[in-house]
Amino acid sequence: MFIWCTILFLLGIAAFLDSLFNYGEIFRQINSVCFMLISLALLVRTTTKMKARKLEKYEQRIEGLELELRSLKSESAKIPSEF
Repeated sequence: MFIWCTILFLLGIAAFLDSLFNYGEIFRQINSVCFMLISLALLVRTTTKMKARKLEKYEQRIEGLELELRSLKSESAKIPSEF
């Protein structure tokens, strides 16, 4: 993620210099396409990370519930049934 942000920052500097010194029409087109593609890559990366984090939370919750279930089963096994 840091690399993508660095690339976007450098492209932003290049776009600023392009508007300041008017390097040419070709550079503007390439720069806008690069911004678009890198922004799309960042969007995909963040959405996949959000989904992965959601799954990790579910896995942690399941592990916690399994531990709680084991402890309740062991406690119920220790209590003698009176009836």
